[in-house]
Amino acid sequence: MSSTYLDYNSTTPVDPIVLEAMLPWFSVNFGNAGSSTHYWGRAAAMAVEEAREKVAEIFGCEPGEIIFTSGATEAINLALRGVMHAYQHSGKHFITVTTEHKAVLDTADALAKEGYECTRIGVDYAGRIDPDELKNAIRKDTVLVAVMMANNETGVLQDVALIGDICQQHDILFFSDTTQVAGKMQLNVKESGMAMACISAHKMYGPKGVGALYVSRKSPRVTLQAQITGGGQEKGLRSGTLNVPGIVGFGKACELAMKECWDTGSRLSSLRTIFEQLLEQKCTARINGSIRYRLPNTTNLRIPGVKASALIPAVPSLGFSTGSACTSALPEPSHVLTAMRISPEFAAESFRISLGKYTTEEEMYLAVDTISQAVATFIR
Repeated sequence: MSSTYLDYNSTTPVDPIVLEAMLPWFSVNFGNAGSSTHYWGRAAAMAVEEAREKVAEIFGCEPGEIIFTSGATEAINLALRGVMHAYQHSGKHFITVTTEHKAVLDTADALAKEGYECTRIGVDYAGRIDPDELKNAIRKDTVLVAVMMANNETGVLQDVALIGDICQQHDILFFSDTTQVAGKMQLNVKESGMAMACISAHKMYGPKGVGALYVSRKSPRVTLQAQITGGGQEKGLRSGTLNVPGIVGFGKACELAMKECWDTGSRLSSLRTIFEQLLEQKCTARINGSIRYRLPNTTNLRIPGVKASALIPAVPSLGFSTGSACTSALPEPSHVLTAMRISPEFAAESFRISLGKYTTEEEMYLAVDTISQAVATFIR
């Protein structure tokens, strides 16, 4: 049975070029980047710094502003906890959005138990925030605003440049989860006024288990309190032996993404349009969220009268999901869709299709046919 993977927002396969770059660092060049007294360690340290330059290029920042982590979730924890702990003398209030990834929302809940206060602003039916609601939520003791650039379930984009301006006007730090943007669209943290941002290698054809946090060193200079202590690696902000093979692969993935981003994004946007239009014709599918402001590879759809929990197992040759990989096994409706004022009934009918650079036009037509045939068995 042929299979088609349509869950690239969950994870991506490691690009063969990335894998080739990583392999020597598992065996031949196996040194610890923290061991500076011999060749093996110095070679590893040099490879890490070369990768740091490539990751910085994706962000549009300086290499010295990159902190390597185990992934975006750890980076989010370091950003939110690190800032709130470091700036608690200035205030204990921060703002986020109801549609954020659980890595942000659960960290906000944990900080609330420590005595910090979080305001969660809502979104409209298209999944976008109202800038005026953000302005009204800002208080004298507000330290941080956390708004993701692109939603992982719907692909909806926020106006991060406008959010950055609002934060700068109020002298507040702006953190954005840019995990789904890297490699798909141009990302420039400086132009967007971001003080911090994060990405994860496995979302862009790199290995799992490695990510990065951008931390601004000037205008503003961000201070963080370390959340992992030990050997003092990564300027003391993230102790632990560096994952040299993973970091090398991360750097190579970023290098490839810089070359491929525009062409791949344009092609995937066209394929997504084909998929949406055909599925609308054959199954009366409906799109959730903004059609204008979204990632080029992502669509969140619902087919009236068919629950996604029934549809997905009915088409085992297709790999797609109801939403975030971190919450797709939960029986509750997506918190992202319900925050967009989509009814629980409609949310239960919704699923996410996310394309990648290996997706073909033939696979799009095959996916439409496979889904429409399955839908016909539910709706008679």
